[in-house]
Amino acid sequence: MRLNLRILPLLVACCLLLTVAGCMFSGVRPGGRSEQITMEVTGYCDCQKCCGWERNLFFQPVYAYGPLKGQRKKVGITASGTKAKLGTIAADTSRFPFGTRIFVPGYGWGTVEDRGGAIKGNKLDLFFKSHQDALNWGRQTVVVEVYR
Repeated sequence: MRLNLRILPLLVACCLLLTVAGCMFSGVRPGGRSEQITMEVTGYCDCQKCCGWERNLFFQPVYAYGPLKGQRKKVGITASGTKAKLGTIAADTSRFPFGTRIFVPGYGWGTVEDRGGAIKGNKLDLFFKSHQDALNWGRQTVVVEVYR
């Protein structure tokens, strides 16, 4: 099967148009109702210090404290079962269920995929790739935009 060379420029133009359109709309806000909420926002990573785990006698990661103390811990896996990555948010899931999209100024878009024992009410934890990045974010009070 031979490709008609007169059609090739048209195919290339269509591909470029679709690529540009995809880039233009990638930052579009999700549909649904939104609200602005003032929240205390901290940073975390998947390290032992941030996530409360330690290594047992067999060098396996286990929970360091709480009701699961001593039980195996899957490092880097969120409470919803996803792999923690930039954009992962930990929240009080009784207020912000898994899948809630949130825009945090200075961080960007994220999705609630995790929770923590100290995260109650209007508090969020933002996942960072390194402990130093989480420390650099620190603890801030910001107005976030929550989409439900």
